[in-house]
Amino acid sequence: MRNVMSFIQLIVLFLPFTLSASPNWMYLGIIGIPPPLQQQQASPGSEIEDPEVVQARAVCSALPGLASKQVDVCMKHPNAIYSVSDGAKKAIEQCQLQFRHERWNCSVMENEQSVFGPTLDKGSKETAFIYAITSAGVVYSITNACSSGRLTECSCDSMQHGQTTPEGWKWGGCSDNLRFGLQFSRKFVDGSEPNRPDNFKTTKQKRIWSNRLKMNLHNNEVGRQIVMSLMKMHCRCHGVSGSCELKTCWKFMPSFNEIGNELKQKYGKAILINHAANDSQKKNSTIHKKREPRALKRLKRRMLIESKELVHIQKSPNYCKQDFENGVLGTEGRKCNITSTGPDSCNKLCCGRGYITKVVKEEEHCNCKFVWCCYVKCDICYKNIEQKSCK
Repeated sequence: MRNVMSFIQLIVLFLPFTLSASPNWMYLGIIGIPPPLQQQQASPGSEIEDPEVVQARAVCSALPGLASKQVDVCMKHPNAIYSVSDGAKKAIEQCQLQFRHERWNCSVMENEQSVFGPTLDKGSKETAFIYAITSAGVVYSITNACSSGRLTECSCDSMQHGQTTPEGWKWGGCSDNLRFGLQFSRKFVDGSEPNRPDNFKTTKQKRIWSNRLKMNLHNNEVGRQIVMSLMKMHCRCHGVSGSCELKTCWKFMPSFNEIGNELKQKYGKAILINHAANDSQKKNSTIHKKREPRALKRLKRRMLIESKELVHIQKSPNYCKQDFENGVLGTEGRKCNITSTGPDSCNKLCCGRGYITKVVKEEEHCNCKFVWCCYVKCDICYKNIEQKSCK
C-alpha cells in the first residue's frame, strides 16, 4: 500500500496548484506517464491482490484529466495508457508544426491541465483541428504499439494473412492492426465527452450542448478516417533470381507528418455549421418559397458533413490582438519573414501593425579542415543577421 501511495504522490507532483480551465486527457501528452508501479510484497495474513489490478487502479485513478468512461477504458487496458500519452504528445507537436507560421500557432499552456486553455471552450475550426489530430494521434500510437508487441491485447493484423488475391499475390508480413487502434480511439477519445446534464433551463442550452457534442464526435472520427485513408501497402517479391512469381504484401500506416498535412488541408476548408441561421430559415420556409435553393445548399452541405470534412459551429476569434480571457496570445513579438508571401510574412502575421528589425549575432562553424588522424577542426565565426518581429 505504501508503494501505491508513493506512486500517487509522484503523479500529484506534476499537477499545477491553480487551474482555470477544465482538465483534459490531452494533458498526458505534456506530463507523460510515470514508470509502472513495482510489484509489492503482501504482508503476512493479508489478502493477496493481483499486482496488475493494483497497478491499473493506481495509474488510472490518479491520472489528471480523465473522464469516468476513460478511467474504465484505462482499467481494462492499463498498458495502453502509455501509448495514449505518446499519441497526445505526437498530436500536440504536430499541431505546433503545422501552425508554426500562422497567427494561431497551436500554443499550449503547460501550467494548465486543459493544455489549450479557453481555446477548447469555443467551437472554432482550431478546436476542430485539435480534436481531429489528437484522435488520430491515439489511433497512430496504439496501432504502432500493437505491431511492435508492446501491448499484449493486440498484435499484427492477421485477418487476411495467407489469403490469395485475384491479382495473384498473397497477404503476409505484419500489417498494422488499424482495426484495434480505431476501436480503442473510439472508446477512449470519445469517452472524454460528458453525459448530458439534467439542469438545462432552456431548449437553446440543450441545443448548444448537443451541437457541440456532435461537432466533437464528428471531428474525432475525421481524424481516425484520415489515418485509415492514408494506409499504404508494401510488397516483397519471391522467386528465382528476384523474379516476382510470388508476391507477399502487407499494409502499414503513413508517417504522422502526412496525417498532419492532410488534416491541415481540411482545416483550410472546414465547414461552419450555423444552426441559428438554419433554424430561422426553417421558420420562414413556409412564407418564402424562394428559399428552396437554400434548402438544396443545406442538403449539399449536409452531404459534405457526413464525409470526412472538419466542421465547426463558431467563427474563429481575432488572433491578432492579445486576449488572455479567450486564450489568444496575439502575434506581438512573433518572428516574421519579410520576403515571404505566406502566412509567416510580416504583413500577414503582424496584422498590418508593422515590424521591428533587430540585428543579432549568430555563431557558426567555418574554415573546417580535416586533421590526420582523424577529426575535423573548425573555427567559430560570427555573422550579423537581421531579425524581424511583429510590433
